[in-house]
Amino acid sequence: MAHKPSLSQRLAARGIHYGWVVAAATFLTMMVGASAVGAPGVLMLPLQAEFGWSLADISAAFALRLMLFGAVGPFAAALLARFGTKHVSLVALAMISVGVVGSFFMSSLLELFVLWGLIVGFGTGLTAMVLGATVATRWFAARRGLIMGLLSASVATGQLVFLPAFAALTQALGWRMALGLLLAMLALATVIVLTLMRDDPADIGLRPYGATGDAPTPSAAPTASLGATLMVPIHVLRQNLNSGTFWILFGTFFVCGASTTGLIQTHMIAICADFGIQPVAAAGVLAVIGGANFIGTIISGWLTDRFDSRWLLFWYYGLRGLSLIYLPFTEFGMYQILLFAVFYGLDWLATVPPTVRLANDRFGRDATIIFGWVFFGHQLGAAMAAWGAGIARGFYASYLSSFYAAGFICIIAAVSVFYIRRRTLPT
Repeated sequence: MAHKPSLSQRLAARGIHYGWVVAAATFLTMMVGASAVGAPGVLMLPLQAEFGWSLADISAAFALRLMLFGAVGPFAAALLARFGTKHVSLVALAMISVGVVGSFFMSSLLELFVLWGLIVGFGTGLTAMVLGATVATRWFAARRGLIMGLLSASVATGQLVFLPAFAALTQALGWRMALGLLLAMLALATVIVLTLMRDDPADIGLRPYGATGDAPTPSAAPTASLGATLMVPIHVLRQNLNSGTFWILFGTFFVCGASTTGLIQTHMIAICADFGIQPVAAAGVLAVIGGANFIGTIISGWLTDRFDSRWLLFWYYGLRGLSLIYLPFTEFGMYQILLFAVFYGLDWLATVPPTVRLANDRFGRDATIIFGWVFFGHQLGAAMAAWGAGIARGFYASYLSSFYAAGFICIIAAVSVFYIRRRTLPT
């Protein structure tokens, strides 16, 4: 009996590199993980209504989730190198599922902190941007910027585009039914990862897409202990604490997280409620942001392969800051909000491809772990903004001061990127 060719061989016969399949599986995994990150934007008001918890307390639990989503990043990079993308992705999806299932039975604020702050926070951290950066670096020698743009777009797709469905289910059938949809998505992603995800192109006899040179050899089985693996990010951080480039990337991504995930994603539905806009319509605004970002981030990846990343970041942060300062001066009419959603959404995560490019250029082989630490800055900013905006809403009975603050720090970030010097390290 003739040996049946593998999927990678059948695709290769048609001129299709298997890296695109891995990228598609990674896209789905990151999208579903990001859906778990975005779901609390719909849950805040229903949880307050059912359990009587304050928005500040609920925001604190979700802020912990955002912080862990980033804090896990550098360690996820080391775990991905040690155990492979397939195994780490499966563990991540299982953890998120445990946190979501537990939510059906929670009755106390402490359980919210444990389930969504710790378990979902850790699980989603394993499927965050570092997973995309690892796959883009490992599977693609050419078009890395484009691939990073596509995978970054998956995060906004998961966080924002599915929110109208979650909001509609929550309004019609309750927030538990909305989480049922999330569980179905997690199950689908698990099946796809099991069947299609591969760790390294050499393991199936391929070179990275666009690479030339000698025939690939399968990578050696990893031997480092788990403890030694988890210490690698600490060593890399200590070696680069004196790097001005690292701190500029960390600081600008802090601003990125504060001005997107922390403020808009977490609080937009509650912000709209202050102006009489219903949750389903508000979730639709977030979906428009997500759709605009899908386009903008892919274009950003294409631009990153062609232009100076510092100039791209200057325009992204500057225009974002202006859009955030603009919105409080409007009457919050639906037309004005949609105009904001499109303009602001185009660079929601457009900052990711040029930031990854700068990390790769400046930090060489340590770039993925460095980007993990930079992404921690993103989520630290998100957590502080999510918590701070909730406090500001309670103190001032308005979110508008948070928009001014977010817009101002975006302008600072836009200027600061030019302090990154032109210097490229060999990879």
